[in-house]
Amino acid sequence: MKNYYQKEIETAPYEEIVKIQNEKLKKQVRRVYDNVAYYRDLMDKKGVKPEDIQTIDDIKKLPFLTKDDLREAYPYGLLGTDLKNCVRIQSTSGTTGKRVVAFYTQHDIDLWEECCARAIVAAGGTNEDVVQVCYGYGLFTGGPGLNGGSHKVGCLTLPMSSGNTERQIQFMMDLNATILCCTPSYAAYIGESLAERGYKPEDNKLKAGIFGAEPWTEEMRRSIEKSLGIKAYDIYGLTETSGPGVAFECEEQNGMHINEDHFYAEIIDPNTGEVLPEGSRGELVFTSLDKEGFPLLRYRTKDICVLTRKKCSCGRTHIKMSKPMGRSDDMMIIRGVNVFPSQIETVLLKEGYSPNYQIVVDRARNNDTFDVYIELNPDQVSDVVSDIQARERSLEAAMRSMLGIGPKIHLVPPKSITRSEGKAVRVIDKRNLHD
Repeated sequence: MKNYYQKEIETAPYEEIVKIQNEKLKKQVRRVYDNVAYYRDLMDKKGVKPEDIQTIDDIKKLPFLTKDDLREAYPYGLLGTDLKNCVRIQSTSGTTGKRVVAFYTQHDIDLWEECCARAIVAAGGTNEDVVQVCYGYGLFTGGPGLNGGSHKVGCLTLPMSSGNTERQIQFMMDLNATILCCTPSYAAYIGESLAERGYKPEDNKLKAGIFGAEPWTEEMRRSIEKSLGIKAYDIYGLTETSGPGVAFECEEQNGMHINEDHFYAEIIDPNTGEVLPEGSRGELVFTSLDKEGFPLLRYRTKDICVLTRKKCSCGRTHIKMSKPMGRSDDMMIIRGVNVFPSQIETVLLKEGYSPNYQIVVDRARNNDTFDVYIELNPDQVSDVVSDIQARERSLEAAMRSMLGIGPKIHLVPPKSITRSEGKAVRVIDKRNLHD
């Protein structure tokens, strides 16, 4: 039996989807032009008026939005409605300490939660399931999104948030959780922790996991499935477009269906901005077709992937996106948190350190390790070990404050980091995430 949350739209013929997109795009462009001065200026500079956008094919006439625009317009410059109509913000870190702040009306939250509900049902969820949500709550979108989706489906929801693995395992076993929602690395860690406590995969009642917020390989998927005795499903989203649930995997576990009635996807050449044909590898661009609070048009995600309309055995007709194959910028995702080298550089310069540094990211026991090696200036060199250790601890605290995640700091002698004649190799990522 096929599982759908909203069967009529999830299995709608392509022509019906296009009709919905045409109608919504026209309304959205008019709304944005009338209410968002920042984007209206971009349209005016390009010589585009709302009446020029009649069908989804006209979308390529519109200007792109980038993370730089979001920083420049922070906090209210891209607000699409009166602030009094908004009921929530969610946020993610930006590249220089400025955060991305996304606004939501109640309508936006309802649609977002419906998208997450579709993902839960696609993973086999029903109102008889117990969904354990171990994504972070608060400003991070993971917890609130899956929490709301679980409520929509009618599941018993365990709003655990992240961390405290002992308690996670206690609730999982005592309350017979059947669906686990968290980052893939945390799912792997839970699997290992269960094994260390003497549990076998068949001892838990889990049947499925919905994992996202960081890159993960097929090898890691199989490992998680084996350790927890489940089927592991991928989910994709961005705070800028709402959060998790923009796209999700079905039983095929081979690419994620994009909720095309709410989000229009394009693939572009990251260098030229040219729209590429279906099946091409390029940068993913999203347009929110009916978001009111933070209605982004043609937002460049920096994620590299492929779109396909190949018929899916699950019966869903919405276009599929591949797992992201990398990024067209230098952002890293470490333990589900967006980290930019420029953020680290900002802290170092502020604290009076050399901008000669190297970031080393690896994976041990299915958890990301995050080390930063920083050269001392000649006048900072000390033979007193406790002085260096105190400096390292102070820098770790400053980094955690900026990034929301604490790297292991290593202060090293001057000139000890290898110099490059070309572009400095700032990041060494040993995780092999895109094999």
